Amino acid sequence: MPLPDTSRRLPWEIHPALSEDRLRICARLLANARRDAIRMASYEMGDTTWSVGCRAYAFGQQRMRRVAENKTYNWLSVLDQSNHFVFLIQNVPVRFFRGSADEPTARTLRRQHNEAQQLGLALGEDLANGLVFRLALEAEAAEGVDRVVFLALRGEEGHVECFWPVPLDEEPERSSGKSLSQLQLLTEDGTPPLAALAAGQRRTRTKQKV
Repeated sequence: MPLPDTSRRLPWEIHPALSEDRLRICARLLANARRDAIRMASYEMGDTTWSVGCRAYAFGQQRMRRVAENKTYNWLSVLDQSNHFVFLIQNVPVRFFRGSADEPTARTLRRQHNEAQQLGLALGEDLANGLVFRLALEAEAAEGVDRVVFLALRGEEGHVECFWPVPLDEEPERSSGKSLSQLQLLTEDGTPPLAALAAGQRRTRTKQKV
């Protein structure tokens, strides 16, 4: 019997923790981190596409780690801080990579032991069997992110159970109902720069009064 076509399933239909606003936040953090790494590249000083790619991956790890440590979002944490880097959306493990969402490699499909164990706890062993969740950052080697795709892939063949391009053109809706239309640089704790600047100015004025 052929497998059902589940490629149009939405992430939150697989697990409610994988909501649209959370995936958009994670995608933006990773896209901004890559953009920052590219802006710092100095090819005159010896940077190559390989070194910039390594820096972009490290920047992505650090951005997610710092936001998790600062508890900017109470649903975001880090499961594995090694180079295999696994973060948690609530209790669901996710990894990220740069590459084509349409052609995941064997390395992309490889599951880490703690990742598989955690996914079993989140979904149950039967549903989690052979399943991985990935954020694919599609980008040219020396350029910013063109698209981020959330993937649910199963087995060594990488059977696609979810293929959802994450919207990057707008901020996730805030409680005020307002949204921003541009991908903007975030500080290390995930705070928009204008908000961080305003907070710094308030602290400075307070010190001056004292």
